[in-house]
Amino acid sequence: MRIAIIGAGIVGVTSAYELAAQGHEVTVFERHGSVASDASFAHGGLLHPGWPSALQAAGSKLAQPAWHWSAWRARRHKAHAEHQLQAQRLALLSQARLQHWRQELRLDYERADGVLLLLRTARELKAAQAEAPALEALGIKHEWLDGSQCLRVEPGLCPDTALQGGLYLPQAEVGNGRQFAHLLKAEAQRLGVRFRFHTTVRRIDAGSAPGLLHEYTPPAQGTSAIARADEARADSGPDTVPMPMEPQQERFDAIVVCAAMGADALLRPLGLKLPMAALHGHSITASLRQFEAHPDLGPRAGLLDLAQRTSLSRQGLRVRVAGAMAMGAAPARAPASAMAELHKVLHDWFPGAAHLASVQAWSGSVPLLPDGLPLLGESGQAGVWLNLGHGTSGWALACGSAQALAERIAGRAAPTEISGLGLLRLG
Repeated sequence: MRIAIIGAGIVGVTSAYELAAQGHEVTVFERHGSVASDASFAHGGLLHPGWPSALQAAGSKLAQPAWHWSAWRARRHKAHAEHQLQAQRLALLSQARLQHWRQELRLDYERADGVLLLLRTARELKAAQAEAPALEALGIKHEWLDGSQCLRVEPGLCPDTALQGGLYLPQAEVGNGRQFAHLLKAEAQRLGVRFRFHTTVRRIDAGSAPGLLHEYTPPAQGTSAIARADEARADSGPDTVPMPMEPQQERFDAIVVCAAMGADALLRPLGLKLPMAALHGHSITASLRQFEAHPDLGPRAGLLDLAQRTSLSRQGLRVRVAGAMAMGAAPARAPASAMAELHKVLHDWFPGAAHLASVQAWSGSVPLLPDGLPLLGESGQAGVWLNLGHGTSGWALACGSAQALAERIAGRAAPTEISGLGLLRLG
């Protein structure tokens, strides 16, 4: 089949590779100049198997009253527990698929094993323990630790910061999703996938031979230095082949929408009005100090400060702190209060571990549905498929979502049940 994918974030790239590996002819349309340039650029990087509900509901407590009401109603749906279980199983499938690709393709990117949930108070510990039955039902290995045991897992933790205990997930991992996306893009190209960067999809036409209208939209002369540097580092390089400047119409056998926040404008003309809201967050990335006498500065792998809803992760010789989430699209410049929040969490747990004179700051938005679950499967419009709405768990769910959707497009059963993650649950 000839298949078009709209969006080259981590979800779009994994979908492209999975479909190409199954023998399809795949073309990816992306408005930016390289893969993983938007929400996938500098996220926290945690891959937590089982996707505990305490983590997947990020943003529900940050919402405006109307959104909070929609989220409350969605989570009271009689089938919500089953839908959430399907998402948790999808996360397990996703991690297994990621590990398979990493070994088979010998993908070498920044990663480490293990995620430690930091619980500052007895109340947090009790709330986290409520997730234990779900973890046990899914067969996920986990360990409850006291404060001193947490220091053995992460020796660099500050012993002066209040710590009631922790939940350690040894099967979880942390990884640089952007590096992974670039490596997988190269593998996809070897399978014949074509990436059309600086190309904006204007319209989708559903049908037995669905089509899309797209337009070459190169960056303006006033493009920011950060954007130009990002394109220069992209392994695709800048555009060198002349492209028609007028809109172009193309037909395919199937179209997969992985456009994240851009999906709404494409789907509304098809009659699909999804109840998606934007959730934005921020991250800072800084080089770790290297001292022979203090080799444990900074995190060894991944951590989540549950109270602050902030992650800390090791990215090679750097540390990344991600969080400060709020509803709405990401501002052009991160507010000083958000940056201060991230710096405080870093100082609480790893004081003095990083070079803070030169910090990479990033902000990005993800689409969030009221029940916090992704939207995966048929769109209800002929030839158009959906793989979006993963919220803050795009990295954790991308590989499994790609595998499940590829099987469904081919007319086969998905390797795990995903019927509860489709449009029907939205009413």
